[in-house]
Amino acid sequence: QVQLAESGGGLVQAGGSLRLSCAASGRTFSAYAVGWFRQAPGKEREFVATMSWRGHYIYYADSVKGRFTISRDTASNTVYLQMHSLKPEDTAVYYCAARFGTSFRPDEYDYWGQGTQVTVSS
Repeated sequence: QVQLAESGGGLVQAGGSLRLSCAASGRTFSAYAVGWFRQAPGKEREFVATMSWRGHYIYYADSVKGRFTISRDTASNTVYLQMHSLKPEDTAVYYCAARFGTSFRPDEYDYWGQGTQVTVSS
């Protein structure tokens, strides 16, 4: 069993930066691939980034490529999403998730956090 808890969201002006954290519990977490997803009001949950359990495979949505970076600290069981050059269209609730193997599909993830709100003002 894995529990995930996101933090680090907030209100930021366009062009600004935020770093989201996802703290995980569960002794097997280091064996899981992790993903970040987001959901804006009235929209479906969409893929943002994913990283394999060893970090050998990393994928980003085209909309965030070059601006966002996913990383993980296995010693502290924490996954990060560093976000730069934020745009108003990045406004959403951001979720971290875990599964065996990377995936772009939210319905393939087994464990989810509660989400953290990111609001980017213009």
